Amino acid sequence: MPTLPSESHSESHRARHVAESFGADPERYDRARPRYPQAMVERIVAASPGPNVVDVGCGTGIAARQFQAAGCTVLGVEPDARMAGWARRHGLEVEESRFEDWDPAGRTFDAVVAGMAWHWVDPVVGAATAARVLRSGGRLALFWYVFQPPADLGDAFAAVYRRALPDTPFAKGAIPGLDAYSAFFTKAEDGVRQAGGFGEPEQWRFDWDRIYIRDEWLEFVPTSGGHHLFPVAARDELLAGIGAAVDAVGGRFPMHFTAVVVTAVRG
Repeated sequence: MPTLPSESHSESHRARHVAESFGADPERYDRARPRYPQAMVERIVAASPGPNVVDVGCGTGIAARQFQAAGCTVLGVEPDARMAGWARRHGLEVEESRFEDWDPAGRTFDAVVAGMAWHWVDPVVGAATAARVLRSGGRLALFWYVFQPPADLGDAFAAVYRRALPDTPFAKGAIPGLDAYSAFFTKAEDGVRQAGGFGEPEQWRFDWDRIYIRDEWLEFVPTSGGHHLFPVAARDELLAGIGAAVDAVGGRFPMHFTAVVVTAVRG
């Protein structure tokens, strides 16, 4: 899961203990997290008036490097010093700050993007900050991905969570799909409207599939929201159970991803 589904969608930006858990192991995070679909990056770049981009909550720079490869000049804004340090060591300029508190020092940009991060930002204050730093015609593009394993395997994963971490939201059922995370999209759109300065937000959708082998998936699981906050013994039991579930289907499985971009143009 990108984040704990039990966190109130309207108040997720206040859950700093979860937001700050991602930096516990930036090397694993950078290695294991999926990259974004190239078609999504290209569409955002093509729909922006120029190449100067701010990446909000850039983390280790996964999305930022993809935008750099597409010809953009990217400035990261990241509140976690551990993540920011990793991104700098891998070629990204980063300023350490919560986006709501960030001082752009009079600079303006062609696009403000955020990958898997905007739900940690106050949706109204963040959109107002984006409006201030975007040039007229500049684009705000906020994107998330949701993943869905085969139904039987999703049920098996949920059963492992019920055994290892019965008091967490992950134990309540199958992995939440696109409908469950649509609250993030609605929250972002509402924030853009309330902040003002933008045209009507719209959504773009991109779907893709990939095959995971057992060890790749076990690398990814601990990078999900809140997992570093679980007791070590419970986390070890969780990974052992998930590994066994993947072994039971032959050690590899298809995963379906959907990325949704909430986007609006600065007036």
